[in-house]
Amino acid sequence: MVIPCMNEAGSLPGVLARVPTGYRVIVVDNNSTDETAKVAEAGGATVVREKVPGYGSAVHAGVLAADTDVICVLDGDGSMDPQDLPALVAALDGADLAVGRRARGNSPLHARLGNALLSLRLRTKYKLPVHDLGAVRAVRRQALIDLDVTDRRSGYPLQLLVLASAAGWTVTELPVTYSPRTAGTSKVSGSVKGTIVAVRDFWKVL
Repeated sequence: MVIPCMNEAGSLPGVLARVPTGYRVIVVDNNSTDETAKVAEAGGATVVREKVPGYGSAVHAGVLAADTDVICVLDGDGSMDPQDLPALVAALDGADLAVGRRARGNSPLHARLGNALLSLRLRTKYKLPVHDLGAVRAVRRQALIDLDVTDRRSGYPLQLLVLASAAGWTVTELPVTYSPRTAGTSKVSGSVKGTIVAVRDFWKVL
């Protein structure tokens, strides 16, 4: 299980406490200025430090550091429940990629609109049965590495889906719990500017 983080010391304890039994956790510290790494280690996680900024950089570093056949990726802000991961992993029995569909009510309006627009594009152009960009996902590690996702910023999850479509992967979507983040401010949806930058990254992928 890979948790990309930047300044999530306030949320990580709650996230780590909800990790299912038997899951190994890698927290990728992406230039945090708080106690993210120390909190992660205290919670039993392996810490990987990634200096290249960006969500994609952090996820990729975690994937390379992992040694399990299946990789789960989950944000460290407390908005998603690690207890949803076993269902996503189980879905890999009939799919190449399992992604979570978050409830919309806990996202700012500008974030919901951006996500809806991009998800519509994925359904119409790429024929993917998704309504979310997959902030939480499960995938086989080697298949993900072979897919060669190169985006190192916010466009990573979108490029993953586009490449999955091109590779003929079976993608399935399951509902997952989604709550307000438990501490701090989102780097993307926490501001209109952050969302615009992320959508720009996404649109470059498309």
